[in-house]
Amino acid sequence: MKVAIVTGASRGIGSAIAKALSENGYNLVLNYRASRDELEALAATLTTEVVLVQGDVGSFEESEAIISAAKTHFGRVDLLVNNAGIARDNLIMRMSEADFDAVNTTNLKGTFNCTKHVSRMMVKQRFGRIINISSVVGIFGNAGQANYAASKAGIIGFTKAIAKELAPRNITVNAIAPGFIETQMTDAISEEAKTASVDRIPLARFGKPEDIAKAVVFLASDDANYITGQVIQVDGGMTL
Repeated sequence: MKVAIVTGASRGIGSAIAKALSENGYNLVLNYRASRDELEALAATLTTEVVLVQGDVGSFEESEAIISAAKTHFGRVDLLVNNAGIARDNLIMRMSEADFDAVNTTNLKGTFNCTKHVSRMMVKQRFGRIINISSVVGIFGNAGQANYAASKAGIIGFTKAIAKELAPRNITVNAIAPGFIETQMTDAISEEAKTASVDRIPLARFGKPEDIAKAVVFLASDDANYITGQVIQVDGGMTL
């Protein structure tokens, strides 16, 4: 049975990814930073073996512990989904250095940390799948989200570079760029802003976390053996 690590798995997109992977037979290492109760409730509904690991992916040492827990418990890692992310929005003139650094530390450096620590294991296995959750904001930018856009654009560049490095060892590295997805993050958007956003989407609706999870399942599957270094935009046509 294959083993997957999902960071930031306690809610939203991360939770949907965990459910979809379990349904497809993956044993799971699910990471959380603070919301253990939510993750325990999720784990209780899953049919495969689940290990919960607390840790801040922005910390080099704590991210190493997340990967080590998977190795200790299951002996291998077939799939890493770098999903953990935060947003602290503000206009650039009001954005603090701390908020810029916090978003990039979690979103971009967290992706680096977990990828670095899992890569040695995957190279030894001569197999692996790494899927990084970026955002359409990293493609076209968004006012008030300079820190978030920078981190998500960085993930895209990182994905392409690591895909070239690891391809000779039968390891694929891809990114998914969600558009507007119905999560707690988008729930906080005003109704006026939601309406304006929907007007920009050809399919005229927000996506669901399950839409992202299905893309993860595909990229992790044998059907995607010849796909690497790509950015799959799951956005209802928003970036057309």
